[in-house]
Amino acid sequence: MRFFPAAAALGLLLASCGEGPPAGPPQALPVETVTVAYQAVPNIVELPGRVEPVREAEVRARVTGIVQRRLFQEGTNVTEGQPLFRIDPAELRASYAQTEASLQRARATAANAAAVVERYRPLVEENAISRQEYDAAEATSREANANVAQIQAQLQAASLQLGYTTVRAPISGRVSRAQVTEGALVSQAEGTLLTRIEQMSPVYVSFSQSASEILRIRKAMEAGDIQLGDNEPVEVSLQFSDGSDYPIPGVINFLDQSVDPTTGTVALRAEFANPESLLLPGEFVRARLVAGRIAKGVSIPQRAVTIGENGGSVYVIDGEGKAAVRPVTLGAMVGGQWLIAGGLVPGDVVITNNLQKIRPGMAVTPADQDKTPASAKVGKE
Repeated sequence: MRFFPAAAALGLLLASCGEGPPAGPPQALPVETVTVAYQAVPNIVELPGRVEPVREAEVRARVTGIVQRRLFQEGTNVTEGQPLFRIDPAELRASYAQTEASLQRARATAANAAAVVERYRPLVEENAISRQEYDAAEATSREANANVAQIQAQLQAASLQLGYTTVRAPISGRVSRAQVTEGALVSQAEGTLLTRIEQMSPVYVSFSQSASEILRIRKAMEAGDIQLGDNEPVEVSLQFSDGSDYPIPGVINFLDQSVDPTTGTVALRAEFANPESLLLPGEFVRARLVAGRIAKGVSIPQRAVTIGENGGSVYVIDGEGKAAVRPVTLGAMVGGQWLIAGGLVPGDVVITNNLQKIRPGMAVTPADQDKTPASAKVGKE
């Protein structure tokens, strides 16, 4: 009976030894931050666009005949006036020779008629022949001269037709594949397509913007929210479908003054130098327009933003010194900075590191808080 109280006492002793001092509040996690402030930032508009040649020519047959030779290599650059095809000229040469013979005969007839007039002139003055006979001789001479002029025009036309048997490039550019082969019959009446030529440098990029968005930008400019000089060019940069950037910027050179009633959009066009032929006609690209600067813009470092299924979000420090999730509306990326279209206001303190360790409601403390307004860093990173 004495053993039980000793065991109980031993249990109480062990229990008391296992109890430690009460746990204190978790230590605040040190984080780096930036303070949001308004600053002028680029007004970026991103639109899909399509590359188009500045000039495009369809090379078609201007005479009827059989193709003898193709004189170019498909897919290469050609210069204006360079021979591309040769069409059998035999029939047109015969026609030219026939017209040339007719011209010689007409010239002989005109010379004879002029000689008759010269013989009749002194005779009519002496009343050796009637005035009527002289007038008839002059009319015959004029008719013969008109016939010469007509056949000369026919000979010139025959010469042009003979020249068209050598098909030449109407413009300089990249020639496409041949649409006909040697031995094919081409027709002047049908205008048989032989090949196409596209000018590769410079090139156009065409895209469309909604009329409502253009109206919004114009109103913002009138209100001073977007700053753009009257003669300031709108610069455009391009991004390929694989995400890489085209190295040469372009500028807007055309803005339509009417709205497409089918799509409700306004057509725009930019011009780009293309010395290396990296931009191919028909290619779809992503265009980024810098339409002035937003007077009161907000930007934050790229590393501060987490992108999920519902868009972007950041961690901010609330009034109690704790981390809180804040959804944000993202604009474009400029110089390592996200432009923020909504969700942040001046004075918000955004956390820029340790995002994997932070949980909503966790106590945090700024460590060496960056005093530079986030927006001031646009274009400097």
